[in-house]
Amino acid sequence: MSEAFSGEQGLLWVFLVGFLSATLLPGGSEALVVAQSCSGQVLWALWLTASVSNTLGSFVNWGMGRWLLHYETRRWFPVKPHQRLKAERWFARWGKWSLFLAWLPVVGDPLTLVAGVLRVHWLTFLLLVGAGKALRYAVVLGLAGLAGC
Repeated sequence: MSEAFSGEQGLLWVFLVGFLSATLLPGGSEALVVAQSCSGQVLWALWLTASVSNTLGSFVNWGMGRWLLHYETRRWFPVKPHQRLKAERWFARWGKWSLFLAWLPVVGDPLTLVAGVLRVHWLTFLLLVGAGKALRYAVVLGLAGLAGC
C-alpha cells in the first residue's frame, strides 16, 4: 500500500472519506476501511476514526436541516423535496429510533437532515446515529477479518 495510505495518513484519509460520505455528497467509506484493515492498520483506531468521522458528517446534515431548510427551493440544495418527504414519512413512522439506521444507503443521509428539520435534540441525535454507525463499522471490520484481512 502507498505511503500516503498507511499509518496516520491512512487514518486521515479514513476520517475525510468517512466524513464526506456521511454528508449529502455521494460516496462510501467501507471499501477504504476494509483496505486499511487489510494493510495492518490498528483496528480500534480505524473503527474509532471511521465511526466518529461518519457521525460528524451526519451531524452536518442535521445542521443543514436545522438551519438551512429555507433554501430547499434553490436549485443547488442537495436534497430534493420528494427525498425529504420520503425521509419525513420514514421518520414519522419509526420516530427518533430510526436514527440508529442512519448508516443505510439512500435513506440514511436524508433521514439525518429530517432530524434537523424536526429539531431532534443534538445529543439524542449524536448518540443514536453514532451507535448505529459504530456498530456498522464493527460489522464491516469483523467481516473483513473473517475474509482474511
